[in-house]
Amino acid sequence: MPAKFIIVTGGVLSGLGKGIAAASIGHLLSSKLKIVPIKCDGYLNVDPGTMNPYEHGEVFVLDDGGEVDMDFGHYERFLGVNCKSKWNLTMGKVFDMVRQKERKGDYLGKTVQYIPHVTDVIKNHIFDVAREESADLVIVEIGGTVGDIENELFLESMRQMKEDIGRGNIVYIHLTYVPIPYGVNEQKSKPTQQSVNLLKQRGIFPDIIIGRCQEYLTKEIKAKISSFCDVDPEAVITGLDVEDIYEIPVVFEEEGLPGILHKKLNIYSPPDLRKWKQLIHNLQNPQREITVAMCGKYTRLEDSYASIIESFNHCSAHLSCKVNLKWVETTDLCDMSLMDGVNGIVVPGGFGARGTEGKIDVIRHARENNIPFLGLCLGLQLAVIEFARNVCGLKGANSTEFDPETPYPVIDILPEQKNVKEKGGTMRLGAYPAVLKEGSMVRSLYGEKEASERHRHRYEVNPEYHSILAEKGLIFSGASRDGRLVEFIELPRMKYFAATQAHPELKSRMEHPSPLFYGFIKACLE
Repeated sequence: MPAKFIIVTGGVLSGLGKGIAAASIGHLLSSKLKIVPIKCDGYLNVDPGTMNPYEHGEVFVLDDGGEVDMDFGHYERFLGVNCKSKWNLTMGKVFDMVRQKERKGDYLGKTVQYIPHVTDVIKNHIFDVAREESADLVIVEIGGTVGDIENELFLESMRQMKEDIGRGNIVYIHLTYVPIPYGVNEQKSKPTQQSVNLLKQRGIFPDIIIGRCQEYLTKEIKAKISSFCDVDPEAVITGLDVEDIYEIPVVFEEEGLPGILHKKLNIYSPPDLRKWKQLIHNLQNPQREITVAMCGKYTRLEDSYASIIESFNHCSAHLSCKVNLKWVETTDLCDMSLMDGVNGIVVPGGFGARGTEGKIDVIRHARENNIPFLGLCLGLQLAVIEFARNVCGLKGANSTEFDPETPYPVIDILPEQKNVKEKGGTMRLGAYPAVLKEGSMVRSLYGEKEASERHRHRYEVNPEYHSILAEKGLIFSGASRDGRLVEFIELPRMKYFAATQAHPELKSRMEHPSPLFYGFIKACLE
């Protein structure tokens, strides 16, 4: 049976949560169907890998090394799938494909135009993914807001798709905003009406409208939207503001969304949310509470650390505890009293020298005061620098990334990175296996001889310093199969002191929390 398609668009304003809506819809239909999510982004970057987190939020890394939009984190966490970089289609990628086809002579004799040539590339790419993955259902999220010039070609491609595959095989879902202005206390439908009109002008007539609102949509507002936007009243769904994003599938189920989709697409895949609801209950009714300091330099935008926050939520749901995050900007950190009262310290990944000395001071504070510590990527590198300086006596030890003239380059660039000229897609990216040291804490947390986690870095612990670090008591609890790259470190006789060169937050799931995070939160609780 050929794949069916759900197209998710957004209107009124950005940041309404199309990615979470698309992921939630997939979760509700995943019991009997193989679902593939595809994200179309209008920007001309090939991928978000070269963007500052303030610009675009977290860069999510896939097993295959793809650097993709952070919505893929929602897809993986809600659908339980490992996505592929081909499932992220940016306008930069599209134009690159069109240019390559033109240079090869695929368009000989023709003037290359937006329609049909660019739109055909978009559609064919989506159809190729559906075929390669033998998908039952493909959920395509169109980034941005209807009316943005950047996504016009994606919208035109989605309009054309109904002719290619038949109207009974595609459903259009439009996410809009239903505000309740202060002092009026009435749900307003006008932004939704105007947004749907913009969509109709592009030839797309939505089958379902999800209205993002701080309370459930009333019967009256549903009837009004139904009348003005030409959709069935039952196909106007509340996209409720919720305490936890994991509640959204439950809200959509209560609103009858699965039944509408079963009918419109002639499919049947009933949701079973019993375990999901129990985990949400645990998350919202914690028995205990802890405070964790997040010590980074992108703390003004929490989206920069979206996967880390979700990893804490996953642990909270299983350990029935509330994790209060204390955001600590390390750029000008000079007062360790900020660490008073915290139960644990996390130093996440990042790039560049800004804030690194503050993070090193925080790590020293955690080590000397036996405060549970978890280092991620750059966090491992800085933990090694701190240990080299203050335990091994290597004064001035540093990374060549921050100080090319350091007398003790305990962190150095990967040899294969030395001649790399381009920035995009050239780091050590994707999932790599690590052999875990027998008897180590990390080995006991994973319960396996090997662990596979995702990476995004150019620098490593310099092999020339492995022996002195080990002599002074640093345990290399995980290494690459050839033993050259340090993947995990830990310190013995501490409540919890562990770091990894990887990003374990990227593979954490609601049903299966990351072992490193789980062990860290347990130690904080104890």
